[in-house]
Amino acid sequence: MTTLYEVHGTVAVITLNNPPVNGLGYATRLSITDNLQKANADSAIKSIVITGAGKAFSGGADIKEFGSPKALAEPNLLSVILMIENSAKPVIAAIHSVCMGGGLELALGCHYRIAAPGCSVALPEVKLGLVPGAGGTQRLPRALGVEAALNMIVSGEPVKSELLAQIPGQKLFDKLAASPESLAAEALAYAQSVADTRPLPLVRNLPCKHPNGDAYFQFARNMVGGMSKNYPAPLKCVAAVEAATKRKFDDGLAFERELFINLMWTPEGRALRHIFMAERAASKIPDVPSDTPQRAIKSIAVIGAGTMGGGISMNFLNAGIPVKMLEMKQEALDRGIATIRKNYEAQVKKGKLKQDKYEQRMSLLSTTLSYDDLKEADMVIEAVFEEMGVKERVFKELDRVMKPGAILASNTSTLDMNQIAAFTKRPQDVIGTHFFSPANVMKLLEVIRGEKTAKDVLATVMALGKKIRKTAVVSGVCDGFIGNRMIEQYGRQGGFLLDEGCTPEQVDKAIEKFGFAMGPFRMGDLAGNDIGWAIRKRRYTEKPDMKYSKTADLLCEKGRFGQKTGAGWYDYVAGKRDAIPNAEVVKVIEDHRKSLGITPRKISDEEIVQRLVYSLVNEAAHILEEGIASKASDIDMVYLMGYGFPIYRGGPMNYADQVGLFNVVQSMNRFAKNPLDDANFWKPAPLLARLAAEGKTFN
Repeated sequence: MTTLYEVHGTVAVITLNNPPVNGLGYATRLSITDNLQKANADSAIKSIVITGAGKAFSGGADIKEFGSPKALAEPNLLSVILMIENSAKPVIAAIHSVCMGGGLELALGCHYRIAAPGCSVALPEVKLGLVPGAGGTQRLPRALGVEAALNMIVSGEPVKSELLAQIPGQKLFDKLAASPESLAAEALAYAQSVADTRPLPLVRNLPCKHPNGDAYFQFARNMVGGMSKNYPAPLKCVAAVEAATKRKFDDGLAFERELFINLMWTPEGRALRHIFMAERAASKIPDVPSDTPQRAIKSIAVIGAGTMGGGISMNFLNAGIPVKMLEMKQEALDRGIATIRKNYEAQVKKGKLKQDKYEQRMSLLSTTLSYDDLKEADMVIEAVFEEMGVKERVFKELDRVMKPGAILASNTSTLDMNQIAAFTKRPQDVIGTHFFSPANVMKLLEVIRGEKTAKDVLATVMALGKKIRKTAVVSGVCDGFIGNRMIEQYGRQGGFLLDEGCTPEQVDKAIEKFGFAMGPFRMGDLAGNDIGWAIRKRRYTEKPDMKYSKTADLLCEKGRFGQKTGAGWYDYVAGKRDAIPNAEVVKVIEDHRKSLGITPRKISDEEIVQRLVYSLVNEAAHILEEGIASKASDIDMVYLMGYGFPIYRGGPMNYADQVGLFNVVQSMNRFAKNPLDDANFWKPAPLLARLAAEGKTFN
């Protein structure tokens, strides 16, 4: 049953019962209206309480029905709220734990509201590219005041019920319960106390004005517009709340609904809803059931106290998990600890971390110079030099000392996890955990599943990823896994564009205008151009027919490795990250072009963006086909969380779906005719060709 109906004396209690957050799906909405009818038809019932079972009043729309006909089927939420408002008997919302989105709109439609302390209250629709769609922008300003309501609606952030109850003149809550435990009893008593009160109060009838309306909304538009330039929803939230102050209630409601329906179809709104679903889907692995038993991880060992090792350690310290860091030399350990302290002290200085929390985290960190001291750890992560011989020595040692059942993880970014696992007598316990730098900040964690990795190991590491607040995405074993395998093609295209007539600055600016955090050349300088150089040198022997521009090698031969040397594709001033174009680099590119006999041509920003983005898409289609990624949305999550792909475009696969795969293939066929590009690469991956031919999409 999606709702429960109980009678307590003269009070009917309707309890939403659609776990996990009592989403207002079609069946739940239908059940609410049936029970309202039943309570109103029973002469023994004098008042009605609506509440939620479990750990929520209601989290709003049922995400399982997103985008399906059921989401808008009658009775839709507007109709349910109208029925509550028209109830002949008072309806009291008893709110607790979570009251968000449609759940808050439902509560605002009730005649009275009693809230438990500690309840998170929000209208988070803006985070999905929408405005609230069932009266939230019209009722909340009436109940809470215009400014407080607009702040909540535009930010989408939750606010605790006890804070909202303190706002002078608020009509959101008629009563704050003494505690979450006493809410049910207090709601029944309150329902009996208002049983005979008439007329029944309605939020829609409350006044809604701002003393300096026009000036305030102009100020709000300026502020919100400046902060949300690629997202249409926040400004529409301002327009909807302004309408609440200037129009009759029903006209404002119709305006809000029109905005909601229009935003539903914007590319940005669709991208944000795609991300919302993709993030939840990433943790679901087709052949690893959600009830797979997990191994207990109460302590972690980290091999290496460098930038990566230190950053990785911080994730676990932040989550309250003890960490033991190992290095070969005491100076290296001292340096590592000093960096961790510096990072935490910067947070304390900015007021983002309390002093006692900082001390508590540091107390969980211990160090050692001996592998034998790691034997009790439940999981070990190595973050040593990216070279197979080094990994071999480390994993043979770990195999010797780690207790049975401990998880052995490698932070490799490109190496073969199956080969690494084969260095041990327990390949089932070996897994890749590819953190992104800086590891204590970046949200992405690529979890590399070897062919012998046990299912319980995979389930444990995915759950651990959630615990340390990462978006964990599973990848199979291949050179570069999902993210770096794709970025290599993107980088190759960047090189060809230089050969054909672009400057690094032109390429970077075009892709940054598209929305990337940084272009390929600024990214190369940040990561270190010597890293790409090492990979290319390996490629020249492993894949001699793979074509590259030689410009990057020429740059590295001059020692221009990027920010760390103060010179790469750009120049850098110590202590600053600004990329300053360098005339010598442009000359290297021009001289190289001349040596190849290439006449430069003018290349449009559109061509730059298409070649860079579609190179990601085509390689990703191969990755999907090979089963390295289990679904297209996982690839989107990797690029959104780890590679600075613009959030409002929803990731490379979602973007390709929106452009239309037919159009993507047509562009690729055009690029294949360019003699200076790699015609072989631009042959559409079989999966992409098939989906395009059938008019289908990746996601």
